[in-house]
Amino acid sequence: MKKGFDNELYVKLQSEKILERISKFDNKLYLEFGGKLFDDMHACRVLPGFESDAKCRILLQLKEQSEIIFVISGADLERNKIRADFGIPYGTDVLRLIDKMRGLGLNMNSVVVTQYLGQPAADKFINKLKNHGLKTYIHHKTKGYPTEVDVIVSDEGYGANPYIETTKPLVVVTAPGPGSGKLATCLSQLYHEYKRGVRAGYAKFETFPIWNLPLRHPVNVAYEAATADLGDINMIDPYHLEIYGKMTVNYNRDIECFPIVKSILAKITGDENIYNSPTDMGVNMAGYGIVDDEAVRVAARQEIIRRYYKAECDYKMGNATSETVERIRLLMNENKIELSERTVVVPALEKAESSGSSAVAMELDNGKTVTGKSNKLMTACASAVLNAVKVLSDIHDEMLLLSPIVLAPIIQLKKEVLREDKVKLNLGDVLTALSICAATNPIAEKAMDMLVNLRGCEAHSSCILPESDTGVMRKLGVNLTCEPEFGSKDLYGF
Repeated sequence: MKKGFDNELYVKLQSEKILERISKFDNKLYLEFGGKLFDDMHACRVLPGFESDAKCRILLQLKEQSEIIFVISGADLERNKIRADFGIPYGTDVLRLIDKMRGLGLNMNSVVVTQYLGQPAADKFINKLKNHGLKTYIHHKTKGYPTEVDVIVSDEGYGANPYIETTKPLVVVTAPGPGSGKLATCLSQLYHEYKRGVRAGYAKFETFPIWNLPLRHPVNVAYEAATADLGDINMIDPYHLEIYGKMTVNYNRDIECFPIVKSILAKITGDENIYNSPTDMGVNMAGYGIVDDEAVRVAARQEIIRRYYKAECDYKMGNATSETVERIRLLMNENKIELSERTVVVPALEKAESSGSSAVAMELDNGKTVTGKSNKLMTACASAVLNAVKVLSDIHDEMLLLSPIVLAPIIQLKKEVLREDKVKLNLGDVLTALSICAATNPIAEKAMDMLVNLRGCEAHSSCILPESDTGVMRKLGVNLTCEPEFGSKDLYGF
């Protein structure tokens, strides 16, 4: 996809903006850090050129001045909330991210479990963190929130939370997803800092919606599609418009809670005008990194279609409501986005119809589209990936990449040892076999070397695929969508 975003410029501008905001306070800023620190695949898809670790690179620029607090909700732990793009629970994601941060030498302060009500899953998570030597804090629901500001900003409210000791000018408060309690943690710390005589500050860093793009710009609409299950709606910031006469974009939750946040900040700091609008609170510079508006518009329209297919599949599997699907469909209608804009859909459906089995189509970065169908030996996803690396390697379609001598023991293992009902090879099995064959077969090695070129490619399946295939496609970096249809009548493993 054509580059539309300058990542280097973004990292530079964003780092400078955060440092500038720190300087406005007593060299102490609590920064509510939204979005993904690592693997921000949504941003990569809608802003081609954005690198998935861009936010982490910003933190590395500010490494000496910063430390990180992770926040996770006890309610999310109890219901085992899943991070959709990786298919892992929020609690697991926190552990994964802490490991990655430590590996990069970033300063990890602690973990806060918010909205704690004695949930068994929260207790288990806290014990695990403590056993690994991580500082862990518990925050209960804030008394008086959201209406009784005098109670919230008192020893009964934020004062009831333990104070988290910090030593750096920038304290990044982040979480695995929305609704984790980042804002409450920031404001709680602000209360404690002012009691200690430290004139600390608060700011908010969210990539989306992008405040200085038009309200109905596809990049901002794609954010609405991505959060359709949360009911987020992009809006013109009325407070910013009234004060400054400028139209900026924010989302409904921030706008709705701004009067409350402003009142709390005023009560804590004694400054009635510390921020005049939700936009004022933000430090996001992503809009200034866009270097080709048309390229990001095209990319964002594709993302909206992907979100539609995902919502349809989630609804089919009982993991989403019909309202989520309808919201995205409405966004598509309002912006005149057609499913036909996703060019891999028709080839996948045509291949499925002609072969009488499930099929996957992939569009490669050279513009070619390859397909693969399910057969007795392997899944459609595995077949499509093998065909794709053959095309990229200029290997003849009839050439066998996988030796029967290698496949036989894998099939035997699945059937006789693991006692799997279905012995068809999934994508993971096939890639393992390809890596073994590559050790002795130069042609297989050539094909395997092409796997990295699948990152960013588009793919579509004629039916819902099992996690054994979709998980590997995610790791390969392929943007996969599926028709909201089951591939068989089986209830388990489909």
